[in-house]
Amino acid sequence: MADNGRSATDIITYIGVPLAVLGVLPIMYNTFVTLVNASKIKRMLRHSRLTALTRSDVVNRIIEIELPRYAVTPWDRFQQQQEYWSLSRNPSSIPGGSWTTFNWKTNAVGFKTQRVEYADQLRQPQVDIRFDELISYLLDLGAVPDAHGWRLLRSTGLWTPVGCALMKSPDGQSNALTLAPLNDSDGNLSLCVTWQPEWTIRSLSDLPPYWVSLPAPPHGLMDPKQEQQENTGEEKKKAEAEAEMGASQPVLANGKDTQFSQRSSLDSTTQQKLTQETSSITCQISIDGIITALTEEKRHNGGIARNNTMGGATSANTTTAGIGVPRMSLASLDSLYIEHIRVRTGTSDGMWFASAATAYGTSSHTILWNYRIPDDILAFARRETVPCGVLVLLGAANESETPEWATQHPHDHNHSHNRFVQRMNEQRSAQRAESLLPARQREAAARERMHRESQQRMDDMREQQYRNQERRDQREMEALHSARWDARLVAEHAMCWLLKKRQESRNGDGGDADGDANQQQAATDLKQMAGHVLYRMVCDCAFSAKLCRMLDRWKEWADLGGMKKTDLQALRSDMETFVYASLLMALIKDSASAVDGTLSVDLQECMRLWRKVRLG
Repeated sequence: MADNGRSATDIITYIGVPLAVLGVLPIMYNTFVTLVNASKIKRMLRHSRLTALTRSDVVNRIIEIELPRYAVTPWDRFQQQQEYWSLSRNPSSIPGGSWTTFNWKTNAVGFKTQRVEYADQLRQPQVDIRFDELISYLLDLGAVPDAHGWRLLRSTGLWTPVGCALMKSPDGQSNALTLAPLNDSDGNLSLCVTWQPEWTIRSLSDLPPYWVSLPAPPHGLMDPKQEQQENTGEEKKKAEAEAEMGASQPVLANGKDTQFSQRSSLDSTTQQKLTQETSSITCQISIDGIITALTEEKRHNGGIARNNTMGGATSANTTTAGIGVPRMSLASLDSLYIEHIRVRTGTSDGMWFASAATAYGTSSHTILWNYRIPDDILAFARRETVPCGVLVLLGAANESETPEWATQHPHDHNHSHNRFVQRMNEQRSAQRAESLLPARQREAAARERMHRESQQRMDDMREQQYRNQERRDQREMEALHSARWDARLVAEHAMCWLLKKRQESRNGDGGDADGDANQQQAATDLKQMAGHVLYRMVCDCAFSAKLCRMLDRWKEWADLGGMKKTDLQALRSDMETFVYASLLMALIKDSASAVDGTLSVDLQECMRLWRKVRLG
């Protein structure tokens, strides 16, 4: 029945349809907003060159993004120079993608799914990276560690405030590496990186972090016989070559002989060999000791790239655990044999070399943070372990330079004179008595007197030798218990002894005074001489083994409370090796005082706690 001309159908039409439309509007709005945000997210991913799988739930207004998660490592410093030293052309602007500032060698390790409503909620997954590799890479580019940040990180750990700076720009005005929120860290240390092209102040020609350059010793300095032997061998080879050239006398097309050309070639070969022998050596020191040793020419002239094409990797050289330099083809980098100074269980040679090389690379501006010198070695280097009297007995120090330690025996001149007078009086009395006897008895008495005097002289000589030996033994015992000197003072006196011996040897072989003066001036710096010792340890296996055995003996008597006579005899038999050992111990002692409580300790401890971090 109609009511004022309006039916039930009209009422449903006028009221129900608008209500239905109002019910659909939220769905339409959600669909529109979801499509707009999905479009923004896809555009952000496209601009950041990211490959992702996106799904949209238009009813619930949820956008699901599946992004790959990566583990990254820096490119090879020498073979991929363009990628290593330059910044990325398409860095990501998405939060969490600060790691895309640099070029990395990536490896997909999984996927991370995010569910967001708006585009500004999108986060790029952080990447996994070795902490030491990241710090080494930034150091190689020119970043400067922030001592306060590292100290705070070491003391507070994951509770370090967000934004705390660990690395600064080269000018120290901007932050290069800071602490990031722990949202995507899964319990790992979360970091954020920032870098500008003008901050890269280092290049391929600079020595990488955790590498140390060992200078070649002057020709014949470490072994004075080497120069004479090499000169003799070179003269012999040159004479033989000239004799062969004189016998053949080949002629060129223009009528000129090739003797000058061949002689120049011979001189060039000799010069090239000499240059190779006297070139510096660069060693890479990791947390596990030395892993690479290269000559200076190969490092600068692209020899590393050539070596990498040769292959032939060994299992001992392919390890990258604890390496402070971005990963390289370490097996093919070993241009020098270093197996004798690698850190191994059962032998201390590698430990001594790595400790001394780390100390050599330690200065007020540059510290090898990767290798930690063992605590017992640092404690040994700090102690006073060498009796000063022993250095006097060895001729390395004057007794006037040491505290009083030896018993002063009175001179035996009066005793010898009194005994001589007594023997003369007895002889005269016997001769007077013999003169009163008959001739036959006088001859027998004279023979008996001469036999008795000969026996007295032998007894007196044995008594004098026994007294001298007794005093020598007493002096040695007093020397062993004399006041002890530290490694630095021992090295200074031992070095003077070595220079004196070198000078005597060279003068005996016809060396000139100017050469000796230059040699002494070059060897004045103990650190420079220690670098020469480390250089020889790399090149000479026998020398390295002998030196390490001397260091072992030195540390043994220091741990046991003092030297013994056998230790003194060992020093007397090989004083020169002890001099080289004292140079290395002085080097470690000097570095110990510079490292304790400073940035290097904080860095080492932080890298030990967090081997792998999240960067984004």
